[in-house]
Amino acid sequence: MALAVGLTACSSGGSPSGDARSGSADPKSATGTVTVWLMEDAQKNWPDLVQRVNDQFAAKYPNVTLKLAYQGWADKVTRFDKALAEGFAPDVVELGNTETMKYILSGALAPVERSSFDNSDAWIKALANTCTYQDKLWCVPYYAGARVAIYNATAFQAATGNPEFPKTEDELKAALDRVADKNKSDKTYSALYLPGPYWYAAMSYVSAYGGSIARFDSSGNWHGTLNDPKSQQGIAHFVDLVRKYNKGDLAVNELNQFEAMARGHAGAFYGNPFEAASVTAPVTGDPNLKDAVRMATMPGPGGKPLPTFIGGSDLAVTAKSPVAALAADWIRMFTGTKSQQALADRDILPNNLTQLGPLKSKPATAAAANAVPDAWFTPLAPGWGAIEKQKILPDMLTAILKNGKPIDQATKDADAAIDQLINKAG
Repeated sequence: MALAVGLTACSSGGSPSGDARSGSADPKSATGTVTVWLMEDAQKNWPDLVQRVNDQFAAKYPNVTLKLAYQGWADKVTRFDKALAEGFAPDVVELGNTETMKYILSGALAPVERSSFDNSDAWIKALANTCTYQDKLWCVPYYAGARVAIYNATAFQAATGNPEFPKTEDELKAALDRVADKNKSDKTYSALYLPGPYWYAAMSYVSAYGGSIARFDSSGNWHGTLNDPKSQQGIAHFVDLVRKYNKGDLAVNELNQFEAMARGHAGAFYGNPFEAASVTAPVTGDPNLKDAVRMATMPGPGGKPLPTFIGGSDLAVTAKSPVAALAADWIRMFTGTKSQQALADRDILPNNLTQLGPLKSKPATAAAANAVPDAWFTPLAPGWGAIEKQKILPDMLTAILKNGKPIDQATKDADAAIDQLINKAG
């Protein structure tokens, strides 16, 4: 069950006043109840930020009740869909940035005015794009995420004489060859643990070559472009790396990839920064690796960093909220400059390039922060959710790596499957 916390500045009536619905010249006269759903990440990692913003909101709107409920990622979508269907949706909801398009297209979210939010002119473009449809803004960027190289510096030192992660891919391959040779007695040791169905990584290589999953054409439709030459180059590059360096089961996905390093069977992997913590955590990993596990920018083809998928969360006002103006103002406070700095101080990537800047030179955040400006995102298409649900991309990669299907045929079949779904909302 989600934890529900009620913050009541003063008793209010059962239904919101007109002031709460449309905003009031005098905030102290506004009444009503604002319900906020945040993910449990905030409860675990920055509860003081949540409390500060709630206190700020209560001070501004003393006659408004604020109700906060924390949600888990495993069942949030199911719970939110049920709430929408049954008419008790929250006024503010946190959405993973791959979830936003589903709710934008279904009419579940209310548009908001971009210029009314701090740093909106400096928002990370790929993150802001996850909230934008038909020239309207339907949610507000909250924080960003980016994948990085996570590696065992001790293993690299032992094999290459240098604990630093290589800056170019050619140098990385040479180092990985030495790491592999140093650990050849372990037949399960992956110098680079790169799971076969790891489509986020595969599409990063596609992006590096200038390819894409799909494109919007002049006829007003999306169509798959994995069979295009540049996309095929990226997929071939990814496949070559997997085949050469991953000694695990090529059909196993990346969900628990940190375990390979935690158990001493990997020199490096490509993942989210929080996965580095999992490697060294007492329960999930090996605390003895704490001083060895480091993060670095993942080098890609052509002497450039590997483009990363832009992860993160957004905050939205639900379409039927009777207190939309108040809900938007809570989001305004929670994503304001002061709040974003509180996230940055915890090494969480903020929603804007201005406050991201200092994190580019901070050791704990440099790799992720430097990967963000050139990040890519999935197609902002009506049917993208169905494409993910049907696992078209991981199945394509598994067919190539596990079943030996030629890349040309696999990408052609994937494009056909994408074309069947990508333009259909649902």
